Amino acid sequence: MGRVWVVNASPLILLGRIGQIELLQKLCTELIIPAGVAQEIEQGTAEDTARIWVQEHGHTNVQAVDAVDPTVAGWDLGLGESHVLHLCYRQPGRDAILDDLAARNCAAALGVPVRGTLAVIVLAKRRGIIAAARPLLQGLVARGLRIDRPVFERALRLANE
Repeated sequence: MGRVWVVNASPLILLGRIGQIELLQKLCTELIIPAGVAQEIEQGTAEDTARIWVQEHGHTNVQAVDAVDPTVAGWDLGLGESHVLHLCYRQPGRDAILDDLAARNCAAALGVPVRGTLAVIVLAKRRGIIAAARPLLQGLVARGLRIDRPVFERALRLANE
């Protein structure tokens, strides 16, 4: 473990849809939800699993962001992505947990370690926290995540399935 993860809305929402938000906390030393991400999650429906989780459990992980570093702001990302990358860029040693391609490109340019929702599931399988990745990956697809077949198959190979 030993890592601090700063999570964006999409991994929270997607993992919530398959009942696996707790994987985030099980896989890192500290989980941070930037205030901008919490605001985005709060806009979900009253039944949204991620919204309920943030209100009931995750609110203790919310961290304020006063201003976004100009280097990050220049990428013109969404509020949540900007907050995630700001916190990671300003404090090295943190991993950005996000799925958005533009945000991933920004992270790469800034040297910020990044992993997405699929990588969270693969890591959980590799660490023995879950018995199998395939059902969770299939659950994501069944609940609306678009994954190219080669990406799906690569995730399974990385999970040794």
